[in-house]
Amino acid sequence: MCGIVGYIGDHEASPILLEGLRKLEYRGYDSAGIATFSKGELRYVKAEGKIDTLESRLLKENPIGTIGIGHTRWATHGRPSDENSHPHLCNDCNIAVVHNGIIENYLELKEELEKEGFVFHSETDTEVIVHLLKKYLNGDFEVAFYKAVSRLHGSYALCAITADEPDKILCARKDSPLVVGLGENENFIASDIPAILRHTRKCYILEDGEFAVITKNQIKIKDAEGVIISKKMQEITWNSEAAEKGGYEHFMLKEIYEQPEVFKNTLRGRLKERTVDFPELGISKEDVLNWSKIYIVACGTAYHAGLVGKTIFEKTMKIPVEVDIASEYRYRDPLVDEKTLVIVVSQSGETADTIAALRHSKSKGAKVLAVTNVVGSSISREADYVAYIWAGPEISVASTKAYTTMLITEYLLALYFAGLIGTLSEEEIAGYVEGLRGIPSLAVQVLENPSYKLIAENLKEETDAFYLGRGLDWAVALEGVLKLKEISYIHAEAYAAGELKHGTLALITDGTPVITINTQKSVFDKTISNIQEVRARGAKVIIVAQADDEASHKYAEQMVYIPTMEDFLVPVIAAIPLQLIAYYTAVARGTNVDQPRNLAKSVTVE
Repeated sequence: MCGIVGYIGDHEASPILLEGLRKLEYRGYDSAGIATFSKGELRYVKAEGKIDTLESRLLKENPIGTIGIGHTRWATHGRPSDENSHPHLCNDCNIAVVHNGIIENYLELKEELEKEGFVFHSETDTEVIVHLLKKYLNGDFEVAFYKAVSRLHGSYALCAITADEPDKILCARKDSPLVVGLGENENFIASDIPAILRHTRKCYILEDGEFAVITKNQIKIKDAEGVIISKKMQEITWNSEAAEKGGYEHFMLKEIYEQPEVFKNTLRGRLKERTVDFPELGISKEDVLNWSKIYIVACGTAYHAGLVGKTIFEKTMKIPVEVDIASEYRYRDPLVDEKTLVIVVSQSGETADTIAALRHSKSKGAKVLAVTNVVGSSISREADYVAYIWAGPEISVASTKAYTTMLITEYLLALYFAGLIGTLSEEEIAGYVEGLRGIPSLAVQVLENPSYKLIAENLKEETDAFYLGRGLDWAVALEGVLKLKEISYIHAEAYAAGELKHGTLALITDGTPVITINTQKSVFDKTISNIQEVRARGAKVIIVAQADDEASHKYAEQMVYIPTMEDFLVPVIAAIPLQLIAYYTAVARGTNVDQPRNLAKSVTVE
């Protein structure tokens, strides 16, 4: 993985490919390359590092041509290097391939191909694909493509071109996303819509097992047997400006400040005067009453949203809820059946482990509800029900607005279900609805707090930090610590505050920064006791508290106040200060905020 772009038409391909690759930088990558066809030969340029390095080489080598494929790579098999960068070419350089995903049987295929005389020049699994294509190419590129793909075990979105048939691009998809954009006398391919949005709003989203044959005037979508299938064309409704920085230094900061507005989008049409409505779900009272248990399954930030969701659903619906890391879920054979609702949460809707969890759940008879941001994503298509978070394009690798809108969506779902089955009274639901209605304006107040940069200045030289909280505050702490780790590279850990004395106190020494979220009145005094424990060991304590808290400041070197609100709804607002502390700390340390090292935005391999 990580990003694919393809073009065929009447214009020079290289600038279009380069522009598309830049639109995919947010996905994370360590090298990039393109291949174009012109004057009877394939020409390629690739480079370890950022796209600027690739662009410099392109200016020197000037590979012309009106058909081409490009790629940004995030290393899985083989270190980042020029040799391991995509595209990969066969030994006589007349076939080029780009690929996202993992070929699980590549060692077996590589051994077979080496015995037949094929020479490998990289450490990647992808290179077996291009040699298989060469092996099977005997006058018909499409036939060779089908044969080669049939040998692959694993996940892939791949595109291939050949000098033998220079008027087409062939594509295939399994588990990794791929879209085909429709233009006039030109067509496009990409692993994500922003890469082609400047050129077209019309696209086909390939499903698993589908192939595409693309010329400049035609797009043919075929199934695994080569039969042409009819697909519905998707019209993209958001514009390319939504994926631009808009004057902010980083996408992450822009996305943090977009939260008040996107909160309105998430709530719009779902909040009635005193209740919540979800007409698009098609879930009845009988459906909800059939559920004896709920699983929430997700990865990373979405998993942290699920931990908050556990409390939300249990409190409102009075039903047991388990939260699972998607990469672990199906390997322990969870107790899932037709009386289980499985909620899968994924910003991109393409997270490989979460898709696998979805499919495993459905195979056990469970109903699956997807909480996702991307219309037409794999998860949204395969789930029984879909609740979109409507966060808009999120470009920074570190998720911010998607996390908080996931939380809001969970509140909405829980209140809707509770209303259907009567586990909350009309007055209780009305109170929570009023609280949700005020969330956007409360977010504005939090964003206006000037204390975040000062806290970041005090953190920027640290090598370790700890986050503490109890209950909902602990779930928020987990997400806050992830933000700090992934973009500032400070080692940090989050703990349920009561666990300190079970080992963690050994790590608290004089001057250790401890950020404590203390917003929940039911455990307020308990958390204060834990704060006293770390202060006694010399910790520097930063506390996030509600504005009506008159006690916490006595125990803190620095305070961050959020508006006073219903404790149950606090996680949405409490997350924002932690996002900004992480952001300004990363800026102060000079890291690459939007594209942190070794990370990708959408993890489309297991």
